[in-house]
Amino acid sequence: MKEKILLASPHMSKEGYEQEFVNEAFKTNWIAPLGPNVDNFEKELATLVGINHAAALVSGTSAIHLALKAAGVKDGDIVLCQSLTFSASANPIMYERAIPVFIDSDMDSWNMSPKHLEEALIKYPNAKAVVVVHLYGLPAKMDELVSICKKYNVALIEDAAESLGTTYKGKYTGTFGDYGIFSFNGNKIITTSGGGMLVSNYEERVQKVRFWATQARDKARHYQHSDIGFNYRMSNVVAGIGRGQLKVLNERVLKKREIYFMYKEAFKDIKEIEMMPLNDFGFSNCWLSSMTIKGAITPIDVIVALENENIEARPLWKPMHLQPFYEKFDYIGTDVSEKLFNTGLCLPSDTKMTKEQQQRVIDVIRGLFK
Repeated sequence: MKEKILLASPHMSKEGYEQEFVNEAFKTNWIAPLGPNVDNFEKELATLVGINHAAALVSGTSAIHLALKAAGVKDGDIVLCQSLTFSASANPIMYERAIPVFIDSDMDSWNMSPKHLEEALIKYPNAKAVVVVHLYGLPAKMDELVSICKKYNVALIEDAAESLGTTYKGKYTGTFGDYGIFSFNGNKIITTSGGGMLVSNYEERVQKVRFWATQARDKARHYQHSDIGFNYRMSNVVAGIGRGQLKVLNERVLKKREIYFMYKEAFKDIKEIEMMPLNDFGFSNCWLSSMTIKGAITPIDVIVALENENIEARPLWKPMHLQPFYEKFDYIGTDVSEKLFNTGLCLPSDTKMTKEQQQRVIDVIRGLFK
């Protein structure tokens, strides 16, 4: 059996930065949630992306959930959400018993269509929040999306789980909206094994998020709770891994982009293949190099051919409005997200992958188009 090539997997620094911070947590017995690593991870990430406040949480999903609460989303409220995304972008809407309405993407960014967002806000003028996603590290059209949200006075939440290190017109994704979300799941560009971060310039709201995330315990000698709380705070050990990973973020972004451009060059003569779009308005971290295919060969054909060579690949996210659980909810758009799902796939983009391993992937795919 040939050596397995993974889609994306954890990649600790060769310098051992992560171990240093974790060892310090053990040495000082700061093992339980909260501690110096948590405080510093929040400060260091906020400084990196250029925002004022951050709250370290157990996952990107929990961060989206608390962003929705911070935006005032309640039972029965409308929340507009990008359809072409992973379910974690939408599921927290249901946690608050709100009503999702799904928005189509545009083909040139793969992200939320400003045109269809405005159509949705005309139809649902009392919508409480918008969840836009920077899919696969591709920046959404933030100037237009921010302008529309301000016009209709609706909170903007950026799901930047896949786009840490990506910029739009020189500014980091996750910092344009009222709230930004990052994920440190094992497959992300940097990882804490699991974890997430909520960022915002609203200090009072971030303090409230931290309060909710620590079981909403009131300041009292006894255990007293005047609000519903959650066990969502990141541990000091996990935050230590994150602090170490931040030190190699730029390296990981450069490697991800190198992988993307190697694929792009390798497939440039195959007219049926088109790599995901990199636009002049942004700098993408190229988290997962993805492509679309037209013609007789399908994404599943490619995925199966790669599987036969012990290589991992995946379809693009299945749009939320096509998911069995969510298909009953309204959808604003045409068929862009569905077309992308039907024609697209994600290629191995592991930052530990060698050029020789990537060439194996390329050779398998090129062999299908002879």
